[in-house]
Amino acid sequence: MTEARLDASVPRSTMNLAGVREALAPLAPFWPAAALIVLQLVIYPMPAGSWLLGLIIGLLSSLVALGMALVYRANRALNFAQGDLGAVPTILVVGLIAASGLSFWLAVPIGLLTALVLGALVEMLIIRRFFKSPRLLLMVATIGLSQLLIVGGLLMPRLWGTDTFADRTVAAPFEFHLTLGSQLFDSNDLLALIVAPVVLVALATFLRFTDVGIAIRASADRADRAGMLGIPVRRTHTLVWSLAAVLSFIGLFLRTLIFGVTNTDSLSVSALAFALAALVLGRLDNLPAVAAAAIALGVVEQGIYWNNPDNPGYVYPVLGVILLVFLLVRRTTTSRKDADATTSWRASEEIRPVPAELRGLTIVRLSRWLLLAVGLVAIIVLPTFLSESNTLKAATVAIFAMIGLSVIVLTGWAGQVSLGQMAFVAVGAAVGAVATSEWNVDLTLGIIVSGIAGAVTAVVVGLPALRLKGFYLAVTTLAFALAASNYLLNRKHMSWIPTGRIERPELWKTFDLTSQRAMYNVCIGVMVLTFVLVAGIRKSRLGRVLVAVRDNEKGVQAYGVSVLRAKIAAFALSGFIAAAAGCLFVHVNQAYTETPFVAAQSLNVLTAAVVGGLGSLSGALIGAIYLQGGIWFLPEDWRLLPSAVGVLVVLMLIPGGIGNLLFRARDGLLRVLARRRGIVVASMVADVATSDVAPRVTAAASHVAEEIEEREEQDEGRVPVGSGAPSDAPSDGGAQ
Repeated sequence: MTEARLDASVPRSTMNLAGVREALAPLAPFWPAAALIVLQLVIYPMPAGSWLLGLIIGLLSSLVALGMALVYRANRALNFAQGDLGAVPTILVVGLIAASGLSFWLAVPIGLLTALVLGALVEMLIIRRFFKSPRLLLMVATIGLSQLLIVGGLLMPRLWGTDTFADRTVAAPFEFHLTLGSQLFDSNDLLALIVAPVVLVALATFLRFTDVGIAIRASADRADRAGMLGIPVRRTHTLVWSLAAVLSFIGLFLRTLIFGVTNTDSLSVSALAFALAALVLGRLDNLPAVAAAAIALGVVEQGIYWNNPDNPGYVYPVLGVILLVFLLVRRTTTSRKDADATTSWRASEEIRPVPAELRGLTIVRLSRWLLLAVGLVAIIVLPTFLSESNTLKAATVAIFAMIGLSVIVLTGWAGQVSLGQMAFVAVGAAVGAVATSEWNVDLTLGIIVSGIAGAVTAVVVGLPALRLKGFYLAVTTLAFALAASNYLLNRKHMSWIPTGRIERPELWKTFDLTSQRAMYNVCIGVMVLTFVLVAGIRKSRLGRVLVAVRDNEKGVQAYGVSVLRAKIAAFALSGFIAAAAGCLFVHVNQAYTETPFVAAQSLNVLTAAVVGGLGSLSGALIGAIYLQGGIWFLPEDWRLLPSAVGVLVVLMLIPGGIGNLLFRARDGLLRVLARRRGIVVASMVADVATSDVAPRVTAAASHVAEEIEEREEQDEGRVPVGSGAPSDAPSDGGAQ
């Protein structure tokens, strides 16, 4: 009776509204896709033929995006090698058909088998090594894997005695022609329109109704719990990577049939950008929503191309705006999945200072000052032994050391990943070029203005993504990098960027900077100053807060610290340093070009910082030398190999990087010194198991085990209360 009265007291309109909301709840994940279709119809209208082509493009992109979503659900990390997993078999099939003359229907199964095996090998040989590692570590490993696969794709045409397949075409498997408006469709389009939906339906059926598919979904939701239930988690992960490679191959190969053969790197980067966007719009792991978003993005992409035929790069800023708007309107959540997706960069081991017990020793103090003096002398006299061109290269190393330092601040300290760091360098380069050539300001002021512009840009780009937990910043910065190099900071579309030679003004109206050595000295001076300032920030409250946020966000929040403000401060500082380096870069080269700032270069910068070591400032310089050395001394097709192999080897063997390895060697020398001087250093003894410690630990453990066994035997001889005490035992009354 009471329940009936309560129901009667609720207005019928409220009950109807609640029922409508409950009925529409399953459709909530699909509102981004619906909004994209509305955007296309209103702002970028196009005829039916172009709309159908956009639908085909979206279907093919959805295959790549679903492969990435499967990997994310299984490993809780973004797979930046998703496009390249399909690009390598695609190049193989193109070679078999166009160069070897193999039948289409024989070459395609070979490509499917290659993709299946490639995905399995990648998971077993590389990804499985990071099963228990932080997810950010695995994500960076996929970047190195992507570069390794790009090298393989670029070199594969040489098996047929050619450098590229860009001039080859793949014949249509059967005859078909359809004209819809001004758009002509052939058998390749029809094949894509048939195969892609069939694959989507087959994948959904496999995941929902088969035992293996259910096991994949179970292990994706909670790997440890699935393992306790007897599900072979690692085997299912291998199957997931094989499926992801097959999906990527089908999508990219069908796209190649329609649009022709392109370079492997450009093919994979373009597919990666839209796949990541669909992944974000689909909230990372909702497979139907990811597929719907990818299809809608394909329609919007074609609408932009149809309305802007002379500006194909315009699609990237639109893509970036779509992502920013979506991230701004999305509400923050504290679900278990979001908590699992947020993993700190615990692999960036902090470099310990020299222990206080040894810091005051004369030999330690002299060694520190001697190394510093040798380094300064080497930097000063280096141009004496270098030609003008090599002096320019040395100045470039100093600039890239500053860029690596900006990555260390953001990723090593704050635990956030930026895949568009070179875009902020481009901001500084463009602003710095305008400041000195048109505003006629001093280079020092130009560096400061460029840094401020980079910091402001970083806040604008990063604020929507940093509100949310997960890898949204990586996706947003990648989209910004593509938008910057293709449109926002491209001289074809932005007339305010200088196109001619950029002269170097006199520094403080006193020092001439026309020679390469003078500019080298300026770059070295700014680099050293930046390192000193960043080292001071690391010791300040801000530096400690950033590291604390990286390690434990909830713990930092408990002390009343704003995690969002800390992350924004880290990104702003990182953007300032990167933009300041960009100002120096454009004056060293005396010209602004878009090539150094493309998205692929941002990936190279990140991997170089990882190889150098994110836990120490010296890792930035080591990474810069490593990266630039590979660019200068290797052929173009091989230049990605050092960073690709280097990052994988470092992450597998020495996650702390080369810099961390050097500091371990320093600690080893200090340990020897302490032993010879008879000084006990607790921080150095605790992390090393010497030969005389192990036997003592074993003996102590055996002694404890013997004591436990004796107590158990004594307990077995006792009789529990209430079970009948022996006659000689005192009764309760006697005891009282």
